[in-house]
Amino acid sequence: MRIIVFLFLLVFLSCKEHKKSFEDSFSWNSAMVTATAYNSLAYQTNSNPHITAFGDSLFPGLKYIAVSRDLLKRGLKHNIPVKIEGLEGIYIVKDKMHSRWKNRIDIYMGLNVEAAKEWGRKRVCIDYGIPIKHK
Repeated sequence: MRIIVFLFLLVFLSCKEHKKSFEDSFSWNSAMVTATAYNSLAYQTNSNPHITAFGDSLFPGLKYIAVSRDLLKRGLKHNIPVKIEGLEGIYIVKDKMHSRWKNRIDIYMGLNVEAAKEWGRKRVCIDYGIPIKHK
């Protein structure tokens, strides 16, 4: 029994340390944005809804977002981690939106159209990480 507890604590503590080191490798900035949601369905995107503008593949369950192109200039580039007010976990920038949108993110919600509709459009605070360059 002690061995099981020891192994559990070892795994639990090493996971926490890994998460801490991941988040510590970024300089975190905040921004207020409009957040909407989208799905990987042809009528919402294009004829190939499972491929992002960066060329990444979308699969339901992934924590991905698209960003308006003006946010790219502020540092929210491809593969940047993002924390979104009201949602758990870290989302990754994997897509970019049409140039008509400004100061906006679009949260990927797989094939769940109802979840996307329920989210709607909200003003939220996001925190995004800019990689720290180590010397």
